[in-house]
Amino acid sequence: MSHGASPSPLSAHSAKALTGTIRVPGDKSISHRSLMFGALAVGRTTVRGLLESEDVLATADAMRAVGAKIEKHADGSYTVDGVGLGSLLEPDRVIDFGNAGTGVRLTMGIFGTHDIAATFVGDASLSGRPMGRVLDPLRQMGTNVVARDGDRLPASVRGAKAPVPLTYRVPMPSAQVKSAVLLAGLNCPGETTVIEPIPTRDHTEKMLAGFGAEISVTLNEAGERVIKLQGQPELKPQDIDVPADPSSAAFPIVAALIVPGSDVTIENVMLNEHRTGLITTLIEMGGNIELMNKRSAGGEEVADIRVRASQLKGITVPAKRAPSMIDEYPVLAVAAAFAEGDTFMPGLDELRVKESDRLAAVARGLEANGIPCVETEDTLTVTGGANNIGGGTVITHLDHRIAMSFLVLGMAAHKPVTVDDGAVIATSFPTFKSLFSGLGADFSENGSAAA
Repeated sequence: MSHGASPSPLSAHSAKALTGTIRVPGDKSISHRSLMFGALAVGRTTVRGLLESEDVLATADAMRAVGAKIEKHADGSYTVDGVGLGSLLEPDRVIDFGNAGTGVRLTMGIFGTHDIAATFVGDASLSGRPMGRVLDPLRQMGTNVVARDGDRLPASVRGAKAPVPLTYRVPMPSAQVKSAVLLAGLNCPGETTVIEPIPTRDHTEKMLAGFGAEISVTLNEAGERVIKLQGQPELKPQDIDVPADPSSAAFPIVAALIVPGSDVTIENVMLNEHRTGLITTLIEMGGNIELMNKRSAGGEEVADIRVRASQLKGITVPAKRAPSMIDEYPVLAVAAAFAEGDTFMPGLDELRVKESDRLAAVARGLEANGIPCVETEDTLTVTGGANNIGGGTVITHLDHRIAMSFLVLGMAAHKPVTVDDGAVIATSFPTFKSLFSGLGADFSENGSAAA
């Protein structure tokens, strides 16, 4: 959403059964990286199924700013004519990433070891998010940084003229930090090593290998992942088919489980082992979820997912699962509101530094709609089965996942649920409203009653 846009309240009303077969937008992580790696390759990369969200389009604009030619074609595919690793042009404008945390952090990694200067800005939400977790290792590689207090945007980066490779132990489970260091290592001579104590999504490693980088992943004696990347490879262009985003699929999955009588199939969803924590959890809660037609696409396992309405039960979600579903906890909390008993979710400290303080935003949203919950510094407990829930207005804090999660709540609640701004959904899932309406969901705008 643009910085000056007015909020657009949106309400979801109790729905009859949701039924149908849908395809959610392409995976956001793969879409970002397809544009970035295509820009760093020499030659033409073709991308089909690119997620055309505000976040991803901001990354496309950033890659154009350093010389890549990115075009959309009549069949919906994109081509990226890369400038080649080490040959990025200096941007002639400030680079605005809007709400795109992945886009800005990974791009900082790329630019940080090229001899160019760039200034990054974002919306109010992104400007409040910590960038030091990425900028600290970049400084160790020779990048010069000027940023607001707390290493927050706006920030200017002057890439190192003679970058040095780094051995870096990631201090928190963050695929963005890991990826930023690896992307910085691409333009360093020698070997860059990232040690990852807790595994996170591995799209960067898989896609770098696909583009021709020399990269290896092993386990050390402590069981930590050790990723080694040889610098200055010649990246080769690729043809990429982007699978459906499991984080976007989370919303119709949960909606189908909690709206009585629902039967929904979501096609071609990526099942990367570091992205399936929500599905595992919902099955443990008693969800009727069937993975059909499993197959491989572009180095990732994909499947069609059939979901039918189910009686859920509360569980304790293992804290070690958090990295594989960190973006899905808001909608899991909604599912928990319809489960029998308590659902306890520990290990959620990373939610404090997402697009919003998501842990607090979820708790306040549940409370506003009559759902009992207990929030601590890094845990959330939701008690399901409350009567007469809904009727509240949820403050989204410019966070697309908060908005979508509580609209899903409204589809199954006794009274409508309103989010203060539905426009923020375009950040990751621009077809959310039309897709759900096709399944039978009932929305109204500006808080007005349904027709």
